[in-house]
Amino acid sequence: MSDTIHVSDDVTYVVEDSVATLTIDRAEARNALNKSVRDGLWAGFRRFAEDESAAVLILTAAGEKAFCAGGDLKEMSGAAMQIPPPDFLPYLQRSVTTDKPVIAAVNGVAFAGGFLLAQMCDLVIAADHAKFAITEVKVGRGSPWAAPLPWLISPRIAMEIMVTGDPITAQRAYEIGLVNKVVPLADLQETALEMARGIANNAPLSVRAAKSLVYLSAEHGWRAALEEADRLYEPVYLSEDAQEGPRSFAEKRPPQWQGR
Repeated sequence: MSDTIHVSDDVTYVVEDSVATLTIDRAEARNALNKSVRDGLWAGFRRFAEDESAAVLILTAAGEKAFCAGGDLKEMSGAAMQIPPPDFLPYLQRSVTTDKPVIAAVNGVAFAGGFLLAQMCDLVIAADHAKFAITEVKVGRGSPWAAPLPWLISPRIAMEIMVTGDPITAQRAYEIGLVNKVVPLADLQETALEMARGIANNAPLSVRAAKSLVYLSAEHGWRAALEEADRLYEPVYLSEDAQEGPRSFAEKRPPQWQGR
């Protein structure tokens, strides 16, 4: 097991059995996004993107009430912030790119910037008491980061979430496709780890190509997406792992993935 690394005063990073966990540890402030948390998220996501020992990342938070309540409004008020700068918060696949999967384990409310953190992850597991909301309309702020939301869920439901600012339950988030699984809080971390370990045990080149395929399908039309997918998967088919998979099945043993 790797030692826990404090990537900032309020964020930790640890890797165990190819699974990295990035934890916001500011429960007393509902894990709000002050500068220490933001700096830690930048450092943690960048570390994961470059960490060859980590195949999957779980993003989660301390406590039982909040995954992240959004920006630290006291800090923002003191700074008289207008438009957030581009480096205000890391945005996966936009400002920090990785072809490795990221799972959000949402342990409580995910409001505003907390909603963004969950939205930008590839998979979401939520505790059954968690709630999700884009609350910016209630405080006169903006949510341009929600532009991909109508791709993830129905445009009409995205509209409702954005213009009302009202929270939805974890169960409702599951029903509309924003969340993959809803579990009791006591089972949240183990469920996320189980999913992460399952992904980490799969062929790494195939996993990374699969993640890339989902995003390129959002960027291209039908025919162009198929052509890009052919290009994306060619090195997977030609890899040593593509031979190891059938060979290990025939020899009735676990595959030994090389990632090449």
